[in-house]
Amino acid sequence: MGRIFGTDGVRGLANRELTADMVVRLCQSAALVLTKGRHADELKAEGRRPRAVMARDPRISGEFLGAAVAAGLASSGIDVYDAGVIPTPAAAFLVREGGFDFGVMVSASHNPAPDNGIKFFSYGGTKLPDAVEDRIEEMMHEPALAPTGGDVGRIQRFADAEDRYVLHLLQTLDQDLGGLHIVLDCANGAASGIAPRVFETAGATVTVMGNDPDGLNINEGCGSTHLEKLQEKVLEVGADFGIAHDGDADRALAVDHAGRVVDGDQIMTILAISMKEAGTLAGDTLVATVMSNMGLRVAMSRQGITVKETAVGDRYVLEELDRSGGSLGGEQSGHVILTEHSTTGDGILTGLHLAREVHRTGRSLAELADQIEIFPQVLVNVSGVDRSAFATHPIVHAAIAAAAQELGDSGRVMVRPSGTEALIRVMVEASDVATAERIAESVAGVISKELALA
Repeated sequence: MGRIFGTDGVRGLANRELTADMVVRLCQSAALVLTKGRHADELKAEGRRPRAVMARDPRISGEFLGAAVAAGLASSGIDVYDAGVIPTPAAAFLVREGGFDFGVMVSASHNPAPDNGIKFFSYGGTKLPDAVEDRIEEMMHEPALAPTGGDVGRIQRFADAEDRYVLHLLQTLDQDLGGLHIVLDCANGAASGIAPRVFETAGATVTVMGNDPDGLNINEGCGSTHLEKLQEKVLEVGADFGIAHDGDADRALAVDHAGRVVDGDQIMTILAISMKEAGTLAGDTLVATVMSNMGLRVAMSRQGITVKETAVGDRYVLEELDRSGGSLGGEQSGHVILTEHSTTGDGILTGLHLAREVHRTGRSLAELADQIEIFPQVLVNVSGVDRSAFATHPIVHAAIAAAAQELGDSGRVMVRPSGTEALIRVMVEASDVATAERIAESVAGVISKELALA
């Protein structure tokens, strides 16, 4: 069996790959690892058990998987505070703000409704490093803690979880958003109840869509992975711009008043320039992944801002931010981390501060986004292939090398197995779309032929 943790937690088809039994055992193992040595003396002196926050997005399988999480933790002597349906960054915030020992989020983020996943946050609300995830996997083969009597954990409702998070978001703003008309696409996900409330309280006029979750429609034709309806709605109502989240609201992408997409690289450019001017961009440095557009690096260089690169995944961005003391980082996909206010990507927080910048400058989102010139980029997902064979396949890597040589300094090619889906992703940037498409399809064709599953 391969490593069960991917780029962002453990994911799979609910009730097939991700079963209730597996989740119980996973959480029993996490209890062993994440509470070991954690405040042991204080807990003993206070006569209390370790505590964990549990939350989920609204997909239907989250109901039984959430019950499995609670069972796994409580049977390990952990007191569980069930925050219900809230965004992933809200769970991370509550772990940090409440001094909890760790947190568990049941969500498959932008994946379709049949999928689900388990994400863990350690003490302080941060995602787990690879070594800790590996330890949790190892401990799944060891005996569970299995206390009895009064030593088993209790499960209780975290009644004011949403209110605490909303207040936190609003307190990050130093001005209201009065005069702005914003369309919010909540992806029929965890942002559905919170995002409209936050933006309206901040003073914006809000048009809401994708805010009627039924457990099955999360991310379905809406949200940050399907921006077409948001583009139409912004034009229809004449809004200043629109913001789209994914199912667990740790991402934000935007659409300007003319219906043009503003992606994570453009959002980071806007925020980085503003923060540098305000003196709050630590080390005049932005942390981004290797998937960010070349245009981001060019724009940052022009502004005297250094770009540090990480592997794909917002937790790797966060690790670099922690290591270097950075204040801003993120991904092209819309995961943006503002370390002054959050320990993980937070879509609602990102949207608020993007709106703040539009309001503060009096410039349109389109004008602000034009501070970066995006290189044409083509992404091709290759399915039905053996991801495990990718790393050492000579013909595939020869095709990639040939593509890189052809592009030279005028572009780049990146190929990587997805950490969350059964795909290999081929990304090509070039000076024109036709060249990027031709090279991406060529490389993808070689991968599809050489790595095809039997």
